[in-house]
Amino acid sequence: MSSRSCSPRVSRLAPRTMSILSGRSASPVCLPRSRSRVGWKRALGALALCLSVPALAQDAVVPAPGVGELSGQLTACADGDLGKAELLLLEPDGNTRAPGMDARRRFQVKGLSPGDYELHVYVPGCEPRAWRVQVSAGQRTEVEARLEVALDMGTTIGVTGRELSKSEERALSAESVRVVELEAAKQQTADLGEVLSRNSGVSVQRTGGLGSNARFSLNGFTGEQVRFFLDGVPLELAGFGLGIANVPVNLLKRVEVYRGVVPVRFGADALGGAVNLVSSDGNEKDGLSASLQAGSFDTYRGSVSGQYRLGPSGVFLRGHAFGDFARNDYAVDVEVPDDRGRLQPARVPRFHDGFAAGGAGLELGVVDKPFAERLSLRAFGSRYRKELQHNVVMTVPYGEALSSESSYGALATWARGGLLSGRLRLEAVGGYSRRDTDFRDTSLFVYDWYGTPVTERRQPGELGATPTDQTLWQHSALARLHAGYELSESQRLRFTLAPTFVSRQGQDRLKQDTGQRDPLDARRNLLTLVGGLEHEAMLADGLLKNVAFVKGYVMRSASEEVLAAGDVLRRDQASERLGVGDGLRLFLPHGLLAKASYEYTTRLPGPDELFGDGVLVAANLALRPEASHNANLELALEDLGTGLGHFRGSVGGFARFADQLIVLLGNDTTLSYENVYAARSLGVEASAGWTVPGDWLSLDANATWQDFRNAGGAGAFAAFDGDRIPNRPWLFANASARLQRRALFKPTDVASLGFTSRYVHGFFRGWESQGLRQYKQEVDAQLVHSLALSYVREGSPRLGGTLEVLNLTNAKAYDFFGVQRPGRFLSVKLTADF
Repeated sequence: MSSRSCSPRVSRLAPRTMSILSGRSASPVCLPRSRSRVGWKRALGALALCLSVPALAQDAVVPAPGVGELSGQLTACADGDLGKAELLLLEPDGNTRAPGMDARRRFQVKGLSPGDYELHVYVPGCEPRAWRVQVSAGQRTEVEARLEVALDMGTTIGVTGRELSKSEERALSAESVRVVELEAAKQQTADLGEVLSRNSGVSVQRTGGLGSNARFSLNGFTGEQVRFFLDGVPLELAGFGLGIANVPVNLLKRVEVYRGVVPVRFGADALGGAVNLVSSDGNEKDGLSASLQAGSFDTYRGSVSGQYRLGPSGVFLRGHAFGDFARNDYAVDVEVPDDRGRLQPARVPRFHDGFAAGGAGLELGVVDKPFAERLSLRAFGSRYRKELQHNVVMTVPYGEALSSESSYGALATWARGGLLSGRLRLEAVGGYSRRDTDFRDTSLFVYDWYGTPVTERRQPGELGATPTDQTLWQHSALARLHAGYELSESQRLRFTLAPTFVSRQGQDRLKQDTGQRDPLDARRNLLTLVGGLEHEAMLADGLLKNVAFVKGYVMRSASEEVLAAGDVLRRDQASERLGVGDGLRLFLPHGLLAKASYEYTTRLPGPDELFGDGVLVAANLALRPEASHNANLELALEDLGTGLGHFRGSVGGFARFADQLIVLLGNDTTLSYENVYAARSLGVEASAGWTVPGDWLSLDANATWQDFRNAGGAGAFAAFDGDRIPNRPWLFANASARLQRRALFKPTDVASLGFTSRYVHGFFRGWESQGLRQYKQEVDAQLVHSLALSYVREGSPRLGGTLEVLNLTNAKAYDFFGVQRPGRFLSVKLTADF
């Protein structure tokens, strides 16, 4: 049996597993070997992929012009349980439908585009079968689906079918991961932050519109406690330093959200989990994709991506480019002084919150060579410019302060399998990036909320007591080696080693020619090393999978601190930690999937936390790593097909017990990261979905409750022991509905109407036990709706268009520290795939 990932439930005809049974790809998929009678029936069900061609008749009844119909009669074997019959129709484009049946066990599917279809039928007690069916325009095709008695054999056979997709591998693995497919999101105008926040356990808080700072939260942990990757490479080293919420959705294929327990292959330290943005699986067809979007508040976004392979040479070329622009001049509610200086409520447009960004990347490589399965070199670059509108709590307007950042670099990847008699696979990644961050705050005026300079300042600068005009230069180098070895058909061993080096210096232009030592000129170096060893075992014919691992964390920092008198003090630090973990996955009857995972993990301080940002955040060269015990438990129903449609759902719980938590403390002028308290987060999350027969209506909902509290009985926050961690939502839910109509104008088009709602319960901005309740600052509960109308025409090129309204009711929405979010937002998006 090969080392490919396999599904032991492949003979069940749920949509996910039926796509495995379809046999549409020449690549093999492994089905578990079985010596039991039940295992044999499932294996032989997959063997039915030697598709028989029954007698088909073209009915005299003529369907609508341009489309065809499929109908038929299901006849079960003598021992068949028709009450549990499952039918699935695989369409030429890879999509699936679940035909319903009437009381006489007849089925009918209308509005089918002409082409080759595959009908798969499973009835308990009977031998599963599959038929290849040709549907023609204007005709009805009749299928006589007759099943025979299931074979009963006592020997072992191996059966092959289609290789699992990467999404299927992740979903069926022992990892605590949620896969977010982006096919539908690519047609919508919501950005990646909004798309991810519609999933259970995820919250994205913002300080404004497009381009604003965003805080991603996963089961309570935020910021650098959650690591972000692009195709397995740290996001900031892959050309997207703008933050995950601003990455263009149309450049991605899917998102993998790892909750609490991070796989060894990433070679990363993380406290609360990781998010991997996947742009390619390496098997995409040649083509070009483009999208263009325009919306309220002068918002414009565009992206283009493509790939091309030079025939049998194996040489390929991939590239992407994107551009964003927004004025973000939406109205906010503030307080302004009247003629007597008394504060009065007013509604004014934001006047200094513009954002512009752009970037591009190009990858050249070769595949399927004796020296490498894949060898590539990617170069990238990006730049953004962002105006600052107000302080953290939206009480003081700014009129001139702005920041900008540019980054560029290169990344090389290599992979080769088939070593040591096909048991060893090696992968290597190496890269370099440079990031230049500029910040300027030299305004001579005080601005009011109407954008008018009302008075001249005694000292330049809007954010603090002194002006700022500076640049920070950061050089980063990454290397990662990953090795996988197949010990046996059911056991694998994996090893990862990932060193990262960061060097930072800067320049304060206002200190030039003053004779003073520039604190930003002090050299700051940080070396981290994360390694891990992982063992995977498949048990009980693949029904049970266990992954146990151990990790090591090493940190070395060499820094200079410039004292007030100009003297330089050397501040070095060293730290070594160990971590362990385990993940378990179990397939249960009736399509149920159970997962449990645990990890004792360490997160090493990042460059911004150790060295500061040179503006408001001061350095803390003595900052220590933080650690956490993370546990997850989940029970999921992948996809249950019935006569009433397809049902899916999951329920899970999580626990996080963190120590030496790193938080940002200070006042309006001086901030720094500190190790302050222990914290614990307990929570429950659940999701459910239903798709009706014919796939014309889908309903989904999810909810998350998390209790994230201070658990430190000593230190700076001992007085708040037991309080909820402030400024973080603790109860939120999402709901969505989608109506879909195929062949609306043409046989290959699809029109859909989608509606989404998000509810966030109210939460305190400060410690809940501090002060009287009537005077506490609180972010009120909020309910925000969105509506999207999309139309897609399949073919070459594939064209799509969407009209979407975000915040449909123009509700007042608040987020990070009570900063007001945009109101009703109307946008249109056009896409084309060639």
